[in-house]
Amino acid sequence: MLFIRLERMIEFQLKKLYYSYKIFNENIMTKQAIIIGISGPSASGKSLLANTIVNELGSEQVVVISEDAYYKDNGHLPFAEREKINYDHPDSFDHALLYEHLRQLRVGNTVQIPIYSHSKHLRLPETRAVGQHAIIVLEGILLFSDKALREIMDIRIFMSTPLDVCLTRRLKRDVVERHRSFESVIHQYETTVRPMYMQFIEPSSRYADIIVPRGGENRIAIEMIQAKMRELLASHTRGS
Repeated sequence: MLFIRLERMIEFQLKKLYYSYKIFNENIMTKQAIIIGISGPSASGKSLLANTIVNELGSEQVVVISEDAYYKDNGHLPFAEREKINYDHPDSFDHALLYEHLRQLRVGNTVQIPIYSHSKHLRLPETRAVGQHAIIVLEGILLFSDKALREIMDIRIFMSTPLDVCLTRRLKRDVVERHRSFESVIHQYETTVRPMYMQFIEPSSRYADIIVPRGGENRIAIEMIQAKMRELLASHTRGS
């Protein structure tokens, strides 16, 4: 019985991949950029996977865009008020702007991506110009919670990493890189990060085409994804 259930699960995943790759090939033929979405809990290895793909395939062909850049601009609020915002809720993101930028990038236009400061909790005056690329890798915690974003992605990858591992990584990142106190990181984790994971992020994994266990350290999964990306880039080059 267990073998039959496992066989059906594998068959279901293969069917999902078939339809995703069919869309991939259609986009290659029409010269549109391919959009790959990587989601999962905070500090699950999303950025590691995205950057590994870029390092392997080259920044000339692949660009990474972070959902974090699209936090809503709350610069009109005092810093004390900005600190209280639940940044793990879908409403904290400007997903409409992100969708519009992806739509423009898909057809080869250049967009100005916001630059967000995690330490100040606001958008900076500067922007990042991003132009045409064969593959766009999008990474963020709540990408799959938005229907329009899900539908514009050609393939959706969910990083399934144990929450205790994510918390350890988040502590190292936020204390060292974002200059936050240990207490504030733990408080945020207990009051918003974990509850929002249970309410929004984990349920969104059902929209994934591929679920990667052990996060960005799963070399087998990474190599499989990279192999598919190389195949897509080769097809894109032959079709140009």
